[in-house]
This record gives sequence, C-alpha cells and structure tokens, in this order.
Amino acid sequence: MLPTKEELALTVDEAEWDWLRAHLERGGLIVVAPELDLVDTGSKVASNDAAAVDGLIASGKLAKPSQEQLAAWNEQREKRFSTLIISPFVLIQEKL
Repeated sequence: MLPTKEELALTVDEAEWDWLRAHLERGGLIVVAPELDLVDTGSKVASNDAAAVDGLIASGKLAKPSQEQLAAWNEQREKRFSTLIISPFVLIQEKL
C-alpha cells in the first residue's frame, strides 16, 4: 500500500549536508528543485508515476546532485536540507 501525501508529509525531516553524504555515496540522493513541493514530488516517486517523474527529470527539476552543487555543499558542511525518504532514495531540497 502506498503512503498518502499526509503520511509522507509527516516524514519530512531536516538534515545537514554531512549527514546526507552516505546516501550520496550509495547513489540514492535526489535533488528536488526549490519551486517544487517536496511531498508532492515524493508522492509521484513513491507511486512510480513514470510520466510525471520523467517530465521532472527532463526539465532538470529532479536530478542527482551536480558537481557544482557538491562542491558548494562541501564548502558549507552545515548546509541544511529538507529531506524525504522514498526508499531506496532520499529526496532533498535546499533550505534557503
């Protein structure tokens, strides 16, 4: 049974960059663009909504971290992110 958006919203958390590095190393870290709703995006990933997820990937709004992002975050190791676990992925969104 898939989690509801309400259930997903209850699992949104906050993490520092250093805490997320292990997920990066195993290839499970996914960046959600700041203009997207993290829970709505997570719901699409969890329900395997291929059309929606493919569209987000094609538009660059859902992606693996870029080298530029990684370099910036490594300089700001205490940078904070909103996080949502959709196993095996951890969706992250930069806190501005």
